[in-house]
Amino acid sequence: MAVHLGLRGKSVATLLLACLLALIPALLIGWKAVDEVRRHFATAYAEQYTLLQMQRISAPVSRELALSRRFANSVVTREWLRQPDDPERRERFFAEAEGFRQHFGSNTYFIIDHASRDYYFADRRNAEPAPHYRLSADDDEHAWYFATMASTSTYDITIQADPVLERSMLWVNVKVHDDGELLGLAGGALDLDDFLTHFIRASAPGVTPMIVDPRGTIRAHPDQARVALGAGSSPFDIDSDQHIQSLIADNGQRDELRRAMQGAIRRPGDIQALNVDIQGEPRLLSVGYIPELQWLLVTSLDKQAAPILEGRWFWPLVGALILVLSVLTAAFAYATHRLILMPLHRLTLSARAIADGDYRSRLPTERHDEIGELSQAFSHMARQVEDHTVNLEAQVRERTRELETAHSAMAAAHKQLGDSIQYASIIQQAILPDAQLKAHLDTHYAVLWQPRDTVGGDFYIFRATPRGYLIGIVDCAGHGVPGALMTMLARAIIDNAIAQEGADNPAALLNEIDHQSRELLPESQLPSSIATNMDIGLAWVDLDRHCLTYAGAKLDLYASDGNRLERIKGHKRALGHRRPTRYSNQQVPLHDGWRYYLCSDGFLDQAGGDHGFGFGNSRFEELLLSQAASPLDAQLAAFEQALDDYRGAHSQRDDITLLIFCSTSEGAGPVSRDPPPSDQR
Repeated sequence: MAVHLGLRGKSVATLLLACLLALIPALLIGWKAVDEVRRHFATAYAEQYTLLQMQRISAPVSRELALSRRFANSVVTREWLRQPDDPERRERFFAEAEGFRQHFGSNTYFIIDHASRDYYFADRRNAEPAPHYRLSADDDEHAWYFATMASTSTYDITIQADPVLERSMLWVNVKVHDDGELLGLAGGALDLDDFLTHFIRASAPGVTPMIVDPRGTIRAHPDQARVALGAGSSPFDIDSDQHIQSLIADNGQRDELRRAMQGAIRRPGDIQALNVDIQGEPRLLSVGYIPELQWLLVTSLDKQAAPILEGRWFWPLVGALILVLSVLTAAFAYATHRLILMPLHRLTLSARAIADGDYRSRLPTERHDEIGELSQAFSHMARQVEDHTVNLEAQVRERTRELETAHSAMAAAHKQLGDSIQYASIIQQAILPDAQLKAHLDTHYAVLWQPRDTVGGDFYIFRATPRGYLIGIVDCAGHGVPGALMTMLARAIIDNAIAQEGADNPAALLNEIDHQSRELLPESQLPSSIATNMDIGLAWVDLDRHCLTYAGAKLDLYASDGNRLERIKGHKRALGHRRPTRYSNQQVPLHDGWRYYLCSDGFLDQAGGDHGFGFGNSRFEELLLSQAASPLDAQLAAFEQALDDYRGAHSQRDDITLLIFCSTSEGAGPVSRDPPPSDQR
């Protein structure tokens, strides 16, 4: 006897069969997935833990370095080292040094007068403003000082065991320069023992953090017996208990660890991960390099003990899954009967009545789903055919009115958008320092500022102080509205950087702007298609010393008197580049009668000529040299005319900014070529 299943029985049987067929592969795949997830999360957990601990270690060192630089670069420090016997300068220096001492990590600072080799030292117990001793080139214990001063680096970080304090101290040594002359060495110290002890004790369950030097000697470990306390602790004996490779018995795994350590040193910031056996137990090692200390942080992760995935939820989850499947099956059967079978039965009865000629029969149209739509289609089909012709013209008129209304709304929206962009242009021009330039430079500057659109990504900056002024241009990635928004953000970042670093150190400003922009616009949280880099050129004009300090990111500073041309190159990488860098200052004399030029790449890259090539540096330098002796307004007109002649029929490719300034009264400005109103473009 054949059994005929209805739609309800077939639906339930199909659901159960699908669940049974999917159960076995689902269990296998699930088990494999859990294992892969555990392995993936273990690696990610170890890497993130290592990165976090590296940041916890390097942050105090970076703070100590920044504070030491401010101490060494202080005007008071340089003035005192110029004349250490001047009582007034001496009193002022030691008063300021005491303030720095209270902010150093170990409340300790030192300073060495390079001319006399006198060594000054102060801590909580001793702040006597007198030299402790005098350095001698014949004393081996003082060799570190002469090696540091002979190096080309502006600072040095050393780690030494202090026999008096019986502590390991990290010393930050910063050279003191003034007008290119080496005046001495200054800095502070950080007590590494307390810091590393706290770091080791704060480790998470299942995680064993270790700090080793590039040779593998253990410098910090939860087991103090494995820590190398002295310099003579067999650093080259890999079988020593105080060497990290002594924890690994397999030679192949030792080689893998050595390669991981070398890879971490070559690529600071990258974490190297590998699986090894430590004392017979499988462990996941992650290795990171701390450049400030020249040490490596090695994290040993026990996958079973570490809180990667909780196991107590597994079996309750399986029971809950079975319960959910049972409830879903019952609910599916009831829903099939209630929502599909019953309405279909009623629809069948109504359709039979309509087929017999009874159009008074009403279909079940109260539902708002596919069955309701089907019923409504049957019910309204006849009336729609009759009413179609009558209502067609009315529908056409209605559609016409709707189109006209939509067109009016689009026109209004277009006008509103244009007004908004024009308003944005007014706001963007408000951040340009034209009034400040006029007030401080008067006739000694000229500006050509031409955004490609109504608003753009270029702007120029100016900040005056009693000793001089900071002047420069900024080219943000993009143009139009996105570029304009970037200029607002960049202006806020620059103002904040000037407030922190001062206006007289362009390189420090570039480094701080780069740091702040990476924090506000982290690359990991942005699509790859969005660029946030900036080209910046900053020049500090010191009126007292009659010199110019320049630092640039992909922008060069040009200088000429009409006979000679000098080009002070900026760094080849822009701010926000995927590979961070450190920017440095270049100092040149400020010549009377010379003009100084800053130009964004919109001028140099403008397409034109017979082949559509860019304007180019060579053509720009020839034009600059030929115009350098002319009045500033004539120069600006010549630059603009030369660019228009070269461009020809080609459209403007990018935002254009050209800033000219000089140090004497020979300039004929101020001159500013802003873009024409939007209705003339």
